[in-house]
Parts: sequence; structure tokens; C-alpha cells
Amino acid sequence: MTPTVPDWVKDAVFYQVFPDRFATSARLAKPGNLEPWGSPPTVHGYKGGDLLGVAERLDHVQALGANALYLNPVFASTANHRYHTHDYHRVDPLLGGDAALEELLDAAHARGMRVILDGVFNHASRGFLQFNDVLENGEKSPYLDWFHVKRLPLNAYGGGPLGYEAWWGLPALPKLNVANPQVREFLLDVGERWLRFGADGWRLDVPSEIDDDEFWREFRRRCVAAKPDAYIVGEIWELAERWLQGDMFHGVMNYPFARAVYGLVGRDVDQAEAAKSGLGTIEPLEPAAFAARLDDLLKVYPGETAFGQLNLLGSHDTPRLATVLRGDDVAVRQALLLLFASPGAPCVYYGDEIGLRGGHDPGNRGTVPWADRAAWDEDLLAFVSALGGLRRELEPLRRGTAEVFAVAGAVVIRRESAAGVVCAAVNATDHAVDLRGRALPATAFVDRLDPRAAPGGGSFTLPYRSYAVLTPA
Repeated sequence: MTPTVPDWVKDAVFYQVFPDRFATSARLAKPGNLEPWGSPPTVHGYKGGDLLGVAERLDHVQALGANALYLNPVFASTANHRYHTHDYHRVDPLLGGDAALEELLDAAHARGMRVILDGVFNHASRGFLQFNDVLENGEKSPYLDWFHVKRLPLNAYGGGPLGYEAWWGLPALPKLNVANPQVREFLLDVGERWLRFGADGWRLDVPSEIDDDEFWREFRRRCVAAKPDAYIVGEIWELAERWLQGDMFHGVMNYPFARAVYGLVGRDVDQAEAAKSGLGTIEPLEPAAFAARLDDLLKVYPGETAFGQLNLLGSHDTPRLATVLRGDDVAVRQALLLLFASPGAPCVYYGDEIGLRGGHDPGNRGTVPWADRAAWDEDLLAFVSALGGLRRELEPLRRGTAEVFAVAGAVVIRRESAAGVVCAAVNATDHAVDLRGRALPATAFVDRLDPRAAPGGGSFTLPYRSYAVLTPA
């Protein structure tokens, strides 16, 4: 089987939204006891963001060149991040309920944008109806086999040893027994249902912890039957050959890519914050080593799979881009250029485009200061928008073949298709680099990020700690 990717994903630029923290709509009544918008994020507190707020801010998202949204979980839950699912068949009322999701999907689709949802199928929550039934009825519960029950009582709220398997031993997150046919059918039905509702795909939370390839094969079959161009991407933090053979996922969240980029451009990486997340220790990489690492990542998967990777520099599970790089403006821009120039779908974590800071969660889940534009890094916002515009305009950046190599200390990603050649170059060194020979697409070329720096004649001097997007003049 030769793996393929939904065609629209090849042209996608994703924007990841954490719904409670992105935007709030005045059209949706709120309960009391919300934390003030803009106050430091906390583990348990809610800020009151909602899906109508997302729909009302699509102009901002689209101005970045983004044409797809990845939403963190939206289903009913008693956690601000909503990975503690109470009801898989109902959008959380704090987010506006099913009607708000429908409005967001309709608004996005009217703009030609796609929306994928976060599927949390490894574990539910203590408030999940079936688990609550076991809490109430013990051995008489008809749902006893929906979970990995080891002993009764379950002691879900303390008072003795935990009586069931929970994700990472957290009592609030009982693991679902996917070997149970009823549980399998329940989850497969959820996958189909929300695609028929209008979603365009699934980002799957910790799918490797459902160690059952046939479940994921059936999940893909059912999802594709419900929506033939549905995109299925898994949260796998390392290489993922097992899941990317064409019968399970189309791609994974490409954290190895993020580690490599930070290793190249980061001069003063915040290793302590990175180590708190799955990023781990960032290994410094010389240009040749980075080129080899990225080339390996592009070749490790078969078929079109490289175009299906969800490339990212950060997420709700990592420190923010500007925090990892300690506010180094040049390094941030170099990292973003590599993100937008590499094969795969770039994904920008909400707020990174305006320079939001924050360490590992909950610090990385702050609110967007819509009412305080003075807090925005407007130059960075313009840069991200320029990258999005170039990716939209230059077809090779989306669909072209890729060659990655080092030239005298600079890294060049050369993308080529029938529409032409584009070269993205990053010089992370302290000396100027003359790009020659195979690094250049023609004897006359232009830097699309800075047309003033565009000599002709077959050579291009890339200043120290700089970057360029080169096309034939």
C-alpha cells in the first residue's frame, strides 16, 4: 500500500487554537467565577474563551495565510483544556455548545478553511456517564468492562489504592478498554459522527497508548467512509513508521522537526523549560548535521507521507516558541522560515505570531490580548503573514520536492515543482555566506522577504544570522 495524503492537506497552513484562551464572544452568556482575561493561566481556572469567539476572529487567522484550524478538545468536560471528556456527543456549553461549533465550521468553510478536532479516545473522565455508573453501582454496573478495573471500590477520589488503570496514574483519567467491542463501536461512532457534522479530520491524542493497530485501521476506514478527504493525524512524539504505512494515520505531530530546528537556530535555548515537556534536551546541530537530520525525516516515511506531517515549533504541550528561544528575534524568524519552507503542513500555535511567552503548561496557555495591541509584536506578526503569503503564492513551497543541504554554514531547503524553484536559506552563523552553485535557482534571483537584497549574477551573499526566500528574478 502506497500512503497518500488528502489533497487539501498539501496546501494547508494550520493554526492551533486552545479554545478557552483564544477569544471570547459577547454573544455567549458566561457563568460566574471566571478568571480575568489576561491574568496568568492556572491549572484549573477558566478564562471563558469560546467557539463563537474563534468564528469572530477568523480574519486574524486568515491574514496569517492559515487556511486550517486545529482545535484542542471541544467536548463537554470539567477541565479548561477539555482532555477530561464527560460527553463525546456534546460540545461543551461553556464553548457555546453544538450550535457554536456549527457556526464556526460554517464560517470557516465559507472562507475555504478546514477544521480538525482533537480526539481523546485513550481515556475519558470520572464524570463520563459509563464510569460514573461503575462508581455508583460497582460490580452490578453494566459498564464494568468499559474500563480496566482491577479491584473495587475504585477509590476514584482517594481513600485507598486506585482500583482501575488511569492515564499516567491520574485518577481523573480512567483508561477506556478498547478491547471491549462496545467501547470500540462507541469510539468509532464518535469519529464518524463529528465528521458528518462538518469537521474535516481528527488530531488523535496519545494514540500510541491504544496499542491496537486494527482499531486504528478500522478508525481510518470508518472516518474515510464518512468523509473521503478526512485528515487523520496522531500525537506521536518520536518517529512513527508503525502508524504511517497508509492504513492508519496520514501524518503525525512532527516534534522531531521542532527539536532539529531549535538545535540549529537556538543560541541560548531554554533547556529547563524544554525538558519539562516532550521536547526534552535540545541537541545543538551544525548546519550539515541539521540538513542530514531533516533529510532523514523526509525520507523515513513512504509515499506522500512527508506532505501529511503536521510540522510545528510548539503546542499546548511545549514551551512557547519565543520562550524556548529566550526572545531571540532572529532565531524565532529563522525557525518560522524553516517551518513554512519544509514539506508538510506548518502549524502555528495561537499567539506565537504575536510573540506570546509561556513555559510548559499552564504557562503556555495564556490568553490573546485582543484589547491591548501594544502588547503584540507587530513586526513578528507581519513576518508570519509574509511567510503565509509566500507559501500561498509559491506552489513549490507547498507541493514541491525537497532537497536540504548546507552551503558554507548556511542551510538551504530547495523546493521544486513544475511551477518552478524556490530556495529558503538560513544562516545561523556569525559570518556572511556566499550561496553558490546548486544552492541558487538561476543566475538572476530575488529575495522575496527583502527584495532590496537581491543582486544578480550567480551569487548571493547571505549576511550573518539572516535568512532569505529566493526565487528566479
